[in-house]
Amino acid sequence: MIARPPHRVSRYVFALGGFFSHTVVWLPTSFLVAGVLGVAVGSWRNLCADCPSIAQIATFEYQQTSKLFSHDGRLLTELGVERRTPISLEALPVHVPHAFLAIEDRRFYRHHGVDPRGIVRSVFRVVRNRSFAGGGGSTITQQLARNMFPEELGFEKRVLRKLKELQVALELEHSYSKDQILEAYINQVNYGHGARGIQTAARIIFGKDAVDLTVVEAALLAALPNAPSRYSPFRNPENALRRRNLVLDAMVREDFLAREEAERWKSRPLPEPGSGVANTTAPYFEEWVRQILDDRFGDQLYTAGLRVYTTLDVEMQRAAESAMANGWTAIEARPGFQHPKYEQFQDREEPLEELQTPYLQGAFIALDPWTGEVRAMIGGRDFRQSKFNRATQALRQAGSSFKPYVYAAALASRIPASHVLVDAPVVMEQVDGTEWKPRNYTGEFLGPMTIREGLKRSINMIAIQLGLEVGLESVAQTADRLGIRTEIERFPSTSIGAAEVIPLQMAEAYSGFATLGTKVTPHPILRVESPEGEVLWGPRYEGTRVLPAEEARIMVSMLQDVVNAGTAAGARPILGWDVPAAGKTGTTNDATDVWFIGFTPNLLATVWFGLDQPQKLFPGATGGGFAAPVWAEFMKHVYYGTEPAEEVVDREMEETDTEVGEEVGEAEGGTTAVGEVGFRPLLPIPPDWEIPAGLITRNVDRITGLLASRWCPAEDAYTELYLPGTEPTELCDRLGSSLYVTPRIRLP
Repeated sequence: MIARPPHRVSRYVFALGGFFSHTVVWLPTSFLVAGVLGVAVGSWRNLCADCPSIAQIATFEYQQTSKLFSHDGRLLTELGVERRTPISLEALPVHVPHAFLAIEDRRFYRHHGVDPRGIVRSVFRVVRNRSFAGGGGSTITQQLARNMFPEELGFEKRVLRKLKELQVALELEHSYSKDQILEAYINQVNYGHGARGIQTAARIIFGKDAVDLTVVEAALLAALPNAPSRYSPFRNPENALRRRNLVLDAMVREDFLAREEAERWKSRPLPEPGSGVANTTAPYFEEWVRQILDDRFGDQLYTAGLRVYTTLDVEMQRAAESAMANGWTAIEARPGFQHPKYEQFQDREEPLEELQTPYLQGAFIALDPWTGEVRAMIGGRDFRQSKFNRATQALRQAGSSFKPYVYAAALASRIPASHVLVDAPVVMEQVDGTEWKPRNYTGEFLGPMTIREGLKRSINMIAIQLGLEVGLESVAQTADRLGIRTEIERFPSTSIGAAEVIPLQMAEAYSGFATLGTKVTPHPILRVESPEGEVLWGPRYEGTRVLPAEEARIMVSMLQDVVNAGTAAGARPILGWDVPAAGKTGTTNDATDVWFIGFTPNLLATVWFGLDQPQKLFPGATGGGFAAPVWAEFMKHVYYGTEPAEEVVDREMEETDTEVGEEVGEAEGGTTAVGEVGFRPLLPIPPDWEIPAGLITRNVDRITGLLASRWCPAEDAYTELYLPGTEPTELCDRLGSSLYVTPRIRLP
C-alpha cells in the first residue's frame, strides 16, 4: 500500500499529482480536466459547504433493520427502511471481497480514494458520448461515499456532485483503513430486492448466510450493485448471467481465480425465484408483530436493529400451510363450487384493487392454550394480493361453533349434561309480527335427547331451547368472559351462532376449555432486545380463571364426543385415536362460513373457510366436512410427523351431521395430499385431561337422562360427569315417560 500523506492539503495535491502523471499523453483532455479541477479547487469550500464533515464520516452508523426470530431463534424476516445486516470482512470467504475488487476497483489498494486512470477513461467516454450516461470511473471509496450520504451527495451525474463525492472519498480514506472501507462498501450498497448489505442479499437471493457463499454466488452478488434491477437474477436472468460471468472473468484476470475453475463455475445455474427468503415465512403473523411493535417503538423499529423473538414455530407454520392448501383445493374441487378460483390470480404479485378478493379465503391459528403463544397463523391466501388479516380482523358469523358458550352457561346454571330437551319444531313470533322458524339441516326432528347428545350432533332446536332456558344474557356474558369481545345481541338466533366473531377471539375463548378454566390472551412476541442483547420489552401475560375446573372438564367431555362420534368424527380417521382431542364444528346458514375449533391438552387450532364477500360456498358445505379434516391433518403433522409422499389420498366420510347447513364430517369427493411435505413430530402426545376430584359420575340413560336401570335398554346407558347435587336420583323407566310430549317454547 502507498503511504498516506500526513496533511489534508498534501493529500489532495498527491491525488491530483497522481492524476496528472497518468494523463500527460492526453494533453487536450488533461487541460480540460485540469481546468475543471482548478475551478473546483478554487471554490472548494463554497461548493462543499453542505458536504458531510469529518466528524460525521468518522461516527457514521448504519441504519439497521430489526430482525424477527421464531421462538427457537430462526430468522423470519427483517423490518426496516433498508434491509441490512452488517458482517465483518474477516468473516467472509476470501473470494467474496476478491469478486468485488475484480469488477469494481482492481486498483483499490493502490489509490487514495480516487483512481486517475478510471477518471481519464470516464472523461473520454463522456466526451465521446456527449453524455454523463455510463461515465463510470468511480472507485469503491467514491461509491461508498454516495451510498453513505445519499441526501447530501445524491446520485445525479453532474460535475458538482462528483466534486462533493471526491472530497468525501478523500476524507473516508483519511478516516478509515482500506479494509474498513471495503467492508463498509460490501455492507452498504444496494443489491436490489430490498437488500442493503451482503448478508441480507445472500439471505434473500440464495437463502443462506454470506459466510457460506460460493465463488459463483459471490460473483453474482458483486455483479448487482452496478445496476441491481438490470442484473436481477429473478427479473433479468440473461443480463444477470452475462454480468456474473463477466465478474468471474475479471477474477481470472486479477489472478484471484484459475481459468479452469472459472469455467466450471460458469456452468452453474442462477438461483430460482423463491430459493431465498424474499418470501417471508409467515407474512400475516409478521405484519401483526410489526403493527404491535410500531405502536410501541415507532421509528426505532426500522432503524435501531432490534432483535424480536416471537412465538412462531416454523415447522407448525409449514404444517398449517400444507393443511390449508389441501383444504382450499378440496373445496374448490367440489362440483357445486361456482366462484372464481385462486389459480386465476396466483401469478399476480400486486395487491388487488379491492380489499376483498373474489376467490376462496381462509384463516388458521394455532396456539399454546396454556401460555397464549401463537405458534402458527395464516390470515389469508396470498399476502401480496391482500394484506387484510382474516385471523385477527375478519368479522364472520360463528355458526354452531358458538354453541359451546350456550352449554357452558347452562353448566354454570347447574343444568347437567344429561338434561333432556326435545328436538321438535320451534316457532317464534318476532317484534315485526313475522314468525321465526329455525330448522335442523335435515329437516327432521329427533325427539327427546340429552343436551350432551344435542351438542354432539349440533342440533339447533336443542341449543335454542337451552339458550332460552339459561337466559340469553347469561349466554352473552359467558362468551364475553371467555374472550369474545364483539357485539353479542340478545336474540334467540344467537344461540345457534348468528353473532359475528373474530377467529383469534374464538381461539382465545376455546382455550378456556382446553386448560380446564384458565385463559391467556393470544400474543406473538416473547421479548425485544437491543443489538447488544439488552431486553427492552418482555411482555407478560397472566392467566385468568374464566371457568371452574369442574365445569370446564364437563365441557371438554362433551366436546370430545363431538370429535369422537359427532359432527367432527371425520377428523378421527386422519388423526387416529391416540391423541385426546375435543372441539366444535361450525357452519352458518346457506353454508357461507365453515369452521372447526379443536384442541388437545397442549395445542389449540382454529380453522375457517369462506369468501370475503359472504356467499354460499356450495350446497352442503360444512365445517365437519372441510374445516375439521384440515385441523386433523395439521395435528397429525404435529404429533406424528409425516414422510414425504407423492400420491393424493381421497377422503370419503359419511354424512351424519344434523346442524343447520352442516353434516357430520362431510367431505364427499374432497381430497387431500397427505404428506406432500415431510415433518418430524413437534410435540409429544399428551395424556387425556384429568377428572377433577370435585366431579362425580353416574351411569345414566341417554334418552331420559335418568339413572340407568333394567327398564331401559342397556345399550343406551353411558357414564356422565356431574357437579355434586346435579346428578339424577330417579331410575329410568321408558314405559312411563312423558318426554315425547313436545313443549311449547315462548320468548321470555
